[in-house]
Amino acid sequence: MSIQWFPGHMAKARRQITEKLGLIDVVIELLDARLPLSSRNPMIDDIIKNKPRLILLNKSDLSDKKVTDEWVHFFSKRLGFMALPIDSLSGKGVSKIPALCSGLAQPIMAKRSEKGMKPRAVRTMILGIPNVGKSSLINRLSKRNVAQTGDRPAVTKGQQWVKVGKSMELLDTPGILWPKFEDQEVGYRLAASGAIKDEILDYQDVAIYICRFLMKHYPNHLMKRYRLHALSDDPAEVLEQIGKNRGCLMPGGIIDFEKASELVLRELRSGKLGRISLEFPPQPLEEVEVND
Repeated sequence: MSIQWFPGHMAKARRQITEKLGLIDVVIELLDARLPLSSRNPMIDDIIKNKPRLILLNKSDLSDKKVTDEWVHFFSKRLGFMALPIDSLSGKGVSKIPALCSGLAQPIMAKRSEKGMKPRAVRTMILGIPNVGKSSLINRLSKRNVAQTGDRPAVTKGQQWVKVGKSMELLDTPGILWPKFEDQEVGYRLAASGAIKDEILDYQDVAIYICRFLMKHYPNHLMKRYRLHALSDDPAEVLEQIGKNRGCLMPGGIIDFEKASELVLRELRSGKLGRISLEFPPQPLEEVEVND
């Protein structure tokens, strides 16, 4: 699968972020807990450079808890970033964010105080790829509906400042995808999670990828959800059996693979397949590129 998607509004968003970065004390990088590395935009490292950063692993209610704990360890111990699992919809973990940002901004605030400048709220910027839950998080933090939400990418189109109590101000930004996925596995994971517009996807291609992944890492989830007594070695045959068991049929009893594929994709994203992580932390010997 080859996905190239870099619409004009995303190039504009990158310029806007760069222009506003001088006003920011702490950058909040919002990632999908199910695929933390694949949902990290590598351009963001180049843009924000050495700004203090808080990494939030959102949608942690959908991810494998054990794997998410491993990701927190990976980011904190191996990359040196503070990381926190959250669920922006239920609010789990969200209340900790202002205090963590204040802690990260403390050296900046201390310098302001030394210069005789008046105290002010910590200014933060939230960055993340489309459909990772930025708007839901902002609404949860501000305790009001100030950001438009939707279960599809590219809902946020502009920038806005949002007050979070008296101690924090947050700059919302549109999600930014990068222009090319060098690793097609990244493209598949993003497609499976909903970060890429469904209109440009081949549902069956993505569903077969999901089936292959679940067959290897979460076979019991797959068998239990779709009442499969055994798993074929061929993910296409597994998808066919799912279609048969769930009544995804066309006239003549022919399997409707498109309908079966949409079903698998929808149920993975909604959590009906169980708590699943689509990506695991690299082993110690594997290198992860981080631009400081």
